Amino acid sequence: MTVRNHGPGGVAAPVQRPPAEERYAEELSALRADDRDPRPPGWELSLRAARRFVVGDPQRGISRKFVGNPSLVDRALVTLATSRGLMLVGEPGTAKSLLSELIAAAVSGDSTLTVQGGAATTEDQIKYGWNYALLVAEGPSTRSLVPAPMLRGMAEGRLVRFEEITRCPLEVQDSLLSLLSERVVAIPELTGPDGMVFARQGFNVIATANTRDRGVNEMSAALKRRFNFETVFPIPDLDAELALVEAEVTTLLRRSGVEPPPDREVLEVLVGTFRELRAGAGAKDGSTGGTDRPTAVMSTAEAVSVAHAVGVRGWFLRGEAGSAADVVACLAGTAAKDSPEDLARLRRYLEQQVHRRRSPQWQALYDARHLLAD
Repeated sequence: MTVRNHGPGGVAAPVQRPPAEERYAEELSALRADDRDPRPPGWELSLRAARRFVVGDPQRGISRKFVGNPSLVDRALVTLATSRGLMLVGEPGTAKSLLSELIAAAVSGDSTLTVQGGAATTEDQIKYGWNYALLVAEGPSTRSLVPAPMLRGMAEGRLVRFEEITRCPLEVQDSLLSLLSERVVAIPELTGPDGMVFARQGFNVIATANTRDRGVNEMSAALKRRFNFETVFPIPDLDAELALVEAEVTTLLRRSGVEPPPDREVLEVLVGTFRELRAGAGAKDGSTGGTDRPTAVMSTAEAVSVAHAVGVRGWFLRGEAGSAADVVACLAGTAAKDSPEDLARLRRYLEQQVHRRRSPQWQALYDARHLLAD
């Protein structure tokens, strides 16, 4: 079924976030046309071309999309070319989902075969369900079968993304065991050849899990053995993180109808604040090193979200680019998510660390500390 979104006057409304294969369609097309390297069975690109798509290749006009260790991308692609699934783990906001989306777009040309894990995820959302009107009228048949992402991925030979797998109940997680080992889905309601769906070449699974969810629904040892684990770390380099935030926020602001681009100096203050809070700056004794680190996730993804809010706030409230004062106002919603004490940690950081800075934007951040809610 195709759902069409229309705005005023019946004009099709733009999609807020197209999938990677649409956002980078021209790059993928160019890579396919020039790709002369051997490809794993079922893949749309070779490993080297898929790597170029993810980490970028300026000489070929391919943009850098994942800011991280290229060797991580190499290991991930090699894993997916084998019979083992890929598990990406790490702190929230470290671009695990983005990396899985980019890899799926490069390998399969389709990143939309996705299962979003959660407490309410059921096995039929992973494998298959039924159109109950047809089921009652005709009985079990391929017409009444509603394939879920895993069944489609196996039948079509594509990668399937399983987001936040450890948020799912254990019995739902373990429904993947036979899929990953036997590479087949049995449909007992159907008879004959239709009752077994065998995975075609190109099928595999990319799963993600947050380290902060460890212990919520810990994966069984049997399921862990069917994955290779790779850890995605926060961006270590300030300039790389700043460039990523600026590029992402510029795109988001344009989609939100904000005319001025983000102020580079304001972004430097914002990204610097996030990095220092991650390191624990703002302790009661004024030191750093994790002693007063917020419990909230101060990730690059959160920095992008706050910078987006800063730009929207500045433009739609005052008709200008966001300021350092807007940063303070928007930070409160990020810092106070998990614990009220995080707001006190943010206040201590502004009082004890920021006032030492001499640049105008850092001073503006310090002067706006009163905007934090009590």
